[in-house]
Amino acid sequence: MGTYELVNLFAGAGGLDLAARGLGVPSVGIERDANVCATRRAAGLATEESDVREFNPSDFPSANVLAGGPPCQTFTTAGTGTGRRALTDVLHFMQRMAMGEDVSEPLAQLNDERTGLVLEPLRWALAAADSDHPYEAVVLVQVPTVLPAWQAMGDVLSAKGYSVASGLLRAEEFGVPQTRRYAVLIARRHGAAALPKTTHQPYRTSEAPSDPTLPPCVTMGEALDRPEPFHVVSNYGTGGDPKARGRRTSVEPAFTVTGKIKRNRITTEDGAELERLTCSEAGQLQSFPADYPWAGNDKAQQIANATPPLLATHILTAALI
Repeated sequence: MGTYELVNLFAGAGGLDLAARGLGVPSVGIERDANVCATRRAAGLATEESDVREFNPSDFPSANVLAGGPPCQTFTTAGTGTGRRALTDVLHFMQRMAMGEDVSEPLAQLNDERTGLVLEPLRWALAAADSDHPYEAVVLVQVPTVLPAWQAMGDVLSAKGYSVASGLLRAEEFGVPQTRRYAVLIARRHGAAALPKTTHQPYRTSEAPSDPTLPPCVTMGEALDRPEPFHVVSNYGTGGDPKARGRRTSVEPAFTVTGKIKRNRITTEDGAELERLTCSEAGQLQSFPADYPWAGNDKAQQIANATPPLLATHILTAALI
């Protein structure tokens, strides 16, 4: 691996930074949520508690890798279609930015500032390229609905000389004990960009695994220090209907970890109630260490929003080696 330093936009609780640390890559994260910053500092992660828009690449002159996961809430496909309109706006602004246009003023007029924040990594990447100090690699991770934005951003970066790969990755296929998909973009100045190769089999696929020699996905029982067997009854995606609640056992990976994970019931096989998941356990389902120092308020939401460190390790390895 070459010599790298990473600047992480919208850094969150530290998943990408932990991955960078494990790979020997120094990193600094920009994050404006005070609670998240409290966790990051407790974990010893270099942090700028501020708004990404207040900085430029020149403020981090030694960083040659750009990473990030901008807010995604306005891109949801549910509801009234505002997510689709937000995506249309973003793709339009990307085209203008590719032509060298300053779009900061019209972005400030959007109804929801989060729509424009997804463009910040592109602003940084283009600014660095225009200053003749382009980033060696760009790594972006978010929810699946952001993939069209990553693909359009990839087209812009390709025109700037990057090799680009983007697509959806399943967390459980990389050893994370949780089923969740992520939209990922990897761009490289040197070498061919490619998404990381899976290390585990997918969960409940009707198709034969592409590589039957891979181990099965990691289960909750393997990840958590709890007597087995146990059942997890989730309220996620049920629309409030108790009959629609999903159920998984300790020999399966977890449901998607959300900010409401503490509402999930934990029971024995015969239905007796057990202690609900702690913050430490929720973090472990995201592949954080059991002793990760979650701090501040809204810990469950911090955990839900974080990039799983194990998945991030595979992504960064693919981007940098």
